[in-house]
Amino acid sequence: MAVGAMTSAPRLQAGFYTRLLSRGAVLWVFVIAWTALVIVPLGILVIYSFFESRSFMTVYTPTWATWQTLFSSGRWEVVLRTLRIALTVTAIELAIGYPFALWLAKGCRSRGLRAVLISLLTIPFFLDISSRTIVWRAILDQHGLVNSILTGIGAIDHPIGWLLYTEFAVHFGMIAPYFPTMVLPIYLAVAFIDDDLVQASSDLGASPLQNLTNIILPLSLPGIMAGTILTLGSALAAWVEPGMLGGGFVNLLSNSVESAYTALKYPILAALSTLVVLLLGLLFALLVLLTRRFADLAGTFNVMRR
Repeated sequence: MAVGAMTSAPRLQAGFYTRLLSRGAVLWVFVIAWTALVIVPLGILVIYSFFESRSFMTVYTPTWATWQTLFSSGRWEVVLRTLRIALTVTAIELAIGYPFALWLAKGCRSRGLRAVLISLLTIPFFLDISSRTIVWRAILDQHGLVNSILTGIGAIDHPIGWLLYTEFAVHFGMIAPYFPTMVLPIYLAVAFIDDDLVQASSDLGASPLQNLTNIILPLSLPGIMAGTILTLGSALAAWVEPGMLGGGFVNLLSNSVESAYTALKYPILAALSTLVVLLLGLLFALLVLLTRRFADLAGTFNVMRR
């Protein structure tokens, strides 16, 4: 009788969890928690952007003055510059990261080497970004390592000045920290693609390029989308690289947010954050549209080939 009670307890627990999942309770808990922790603060942020700051005090009267100040003060140009740099860095990361992730998932036959490379990709998450960024100042400076080598071998007569405190330096400094955020989602998506599917396509006469464009690329689109969003969001919020490598000459959104916070202009800060969220939403919608369009074109192409 005791044995029967002991065996029935796990069954009762399994039945409880099954009923819990089938009724969608977990989904509702997630929706409620996500709404309370993410959606509601974003809504408050948007509302706060329609207030005004006067004499270091926030006037809680709805007005368009903060948004008008945002566009008339030149901060709009800062947002566009930040968006341009973030999109450029994301495109570079995708161009470099996708072939590497594809090789890591399907081309690297050594499990030990793959484990080492994945471990190396996680190192940036455990190091302070300031420590990793400040090293580039000693490398890219006019009297740094790059200029010293080029001058020593006679490649240049005078040190190159645009290596540091320019947009080039900011771009260069943002590539390494955000490389894992692009590679890891794509690697996971490509790793789950069945090798038998690619082998069957090859047996039917498909070339490696056709396998890439018709099978691997469409099936890895979720990883590409996730990597793009993670990298783009991180690049938009970057503040260490512009400060250390831009030297105050490359003013990005993070600098405007910091100055607004220091001046206690919280409505301006809310407006800037709201604008970034809107731009991210538009870019995400465009990315989803392009992804669906590419998937439809790939499906149409496969049907025409058959």
